[in-house]
Amino acid sequence: MNNPIIIAIDAMGGDNSPNKIIEGINIHSKSAENIKYKIFGDKNLIFPLIKKYNIKNSIYDLIHTDKIVHGEDTALSAAKRGKDTSLWLSIESLKKDDAQAIVSAGNTGALFLISKLNLKMIENIDKPALSALWPSKKGMNVVLDLGANIECNSKNLVDFSIMGSALHKALFNKDKPKVALLNIGSEELKGNAVIKDTYQLLSEKKYNLFDFKGYIEGNNIMEGDVNVIVSDGFTGNIALKTAEGTSNFIISELKKAFNESLSGKVSSLINYRNLKKFKDKLDPRLYNGAILLGLNKPVIKSHGSTDSIGFANSLKVCEKIIKGKLIDQINNNIN
Repeated sequence: MNNPIIIAIDAMGGDNSPNKIIEGINIHSKSAENIKYKIFGDKNLIFPLIKKYNIKNSIYDLIHTDKIVHGEDTALSAAKRGKDTSLWLSIESLKKDDAQAIVSAGNTGALFLISKLNLKMIENIDKPALSALWPSKKGMNVVLDLGANIECNSKNLVDFSIMGSALHKALFNKDKPKVALLNIGSEELKGNAVIKDTYQLLSEKKYNLFDFKGYIEGNNIMEGDVNVIVSDGFTGNIALKTAEGTSNFIISELKKAFNESLSGKVSSLINYRNLKKFKDKLDPRLYNGAILLGLNKPVIKSHGSTDSIGFANSLKVCEKIIKGKLIDQINNNIN
């Protein structure tokens, strides 16, 4: 392959790893072009899976280590354990420019801390932000911060607006994403001092990267009228968990309604295609892959409990943001 995109992968993190990781690589590789996977983990567990899925030798490098970061480890203990775990080595390969992005389904706190120890912040950005994709009526939104920062100042929220817009542009190639601040109301005077200060800053300056559209309330997040939704990590994480819980509740109640009676079962068969379309719209595996923005290299967090399809989608997100030159776009637009 000529100058392939190289993705570093922590193959030992998350539930059912490395099985789902290698199967996810196999799924992604069937549609990916000019991608090479740098896989870190226990070769005795990984190589039989590579043979099982008949993954070509030319598209991967396997770097052996039997040391792993466990899900129950604290971030500090994981960092202190040593520099030969699959998570540390995969992030270190990014630092050494041996890869262009890293993906892990492992310990979130350890991933963030070890990434910050190994990688530099983008100049003029004070705090990283955790961002993710969120389905809407009109496509996909980028939402951030989702929990990396409990408290933020107005500069942080302006930075998040720029980084989120760069991410949306890299993923979807939209010229000028529409940005809104998550707030308790749409009126200019609503919200706390930080939100109101950020509103003024974003309103006073015209940005080449995005258009600022003011406030958005929680009940309008999925309308699709804006593309990037910005908040502090405390508010964003609550909004995310609420949306996930509501989605799971709706799907489980629909299943119960369609399976508890004969008429329900008949109705589900008749409406199978529409029900599948509805379920797919809410399937979290299709939006798997949170991005830690603000570091000078892309760090992608796959959900620990996702399956191989979800992990393959996190690799797809990774591929898109590299091809979309995410870091360059942030560098070119940050103040």
